[in-house]
Amino acid sequence: MKQQLPVSIENYSKENNISSAELARVITVHKERYIVQSGNSVLKAEITGNIRFTAQSAADFPTVGDWVRFMPMDDENAIILEVLPRFSKLERQAVGKYGDVQLIAANVDVAFIVQAVGHDFNPNRLERYLSVCYAGNIQPVLILSKTDLVEESECEQLIVEVKKRIKNSKIIALSNATKEGLDILRNELEAFKTYCFLGSSGVGKSTIINNLLNKEVLETRSISESTSKGRHTTSHRELFVLENDSIVIDTPGMRELGVTDSADALEITFDAISDLTSDCKFSDCSHTNETGCAVLAAVESGELSEEAYENYLKLKREQEHFSSTVYEKRQRDKEFGKMIKSVLKEKKRSKPQ
Repeated sequence: MKQQLPVSIENYSKENNISSAELARVITVHKERYIVQSGNSVLKAEITGNIRFTAQSAADFPTVGDWVRFMPMDDENAIILEVLPRFSKLERQAVGKYGDVQLIAANVDVAFIVQAVGHDFNPNRLERYLSVCYAGNIQPVLILSKTDLVEESECEQLIVEVKKRIKNSKIIALSNATKEGLDILRNELEAFKTYCFLGSSGVGKSTIINNLLNKEVLETRSISESTSKGRHTTSHRELFVLENDSIVIDTPGMRELGVTDSADALEITFDAISDLTSDCKFSDCSHTNETGCAVLAAVESGELSEEAYENYLKLKREQEHFSSTVYEKRQRDKEFGKMIKSVLKEKKRSKPQ
């Protein structure tokens, strides 16, 4: 793999006297097993005890796309000494763990959000994906897959509807079966930039990557006709380098994608609502029941989609709940830390001189 460092990673390396020979990129993660690549060397890697014991959450552990400082142990094994600062990150609320996040990938330039026409297409879910991308400083692009399953006119109408609801959205329509649209996607991929594919199981993410690689690397499965749901195929995250030196990351299908605590991301995602807020009568308007609310007026007049408005409120409540949960968790951790210090101090006092 040719190694051209992103500007932020290169600057950090220079500031901390880290040579390029000490740097590798995490290309596969499966639980706490890592595969890293430095140049043409691919090594199995483990983290140091220091990383493990100083980590405050799962997000402090390496993930696919991370640049790390490493030390080779032999021709096949290495130790990860440090995870370099990330310039972007893709994360969601950890499933079943309130106030925690799950890191999906790091140092991603563009995320392709894949939704299949017909069974899978869901504007509410799309806005959720957009919010997660904007929160992580990642540029989103929508891919409408499986276009061969519908009439061309239906696909064109769907694109019109998306653009009406989500302004300035970039959309690529493609079919893995006919390969139509694949060249448009290829032309989007720049050398040494990192792209990830997001979407539910069965929408064609892995097949798209297989087509870009021109070989069958990833197992693929389709959406079930009876349930309209995809079956999980990719169980871990993995990074691949294409012939033009662009980099793609496959991710598991995610049915749950909880937003975290970035309010700015919601403002970017729902820019139509953000543009209206300056016309509200009250500066702290919640856009729910206030007199003189420009957002409610736009919904009533039909200028703003009621579905988009309802989804905005839902994601906003979710984001606020996550933020309050994080605050409560930090307060508990702080109190626990004080208690430990107090116990240690008392033990020291009572220890015989």
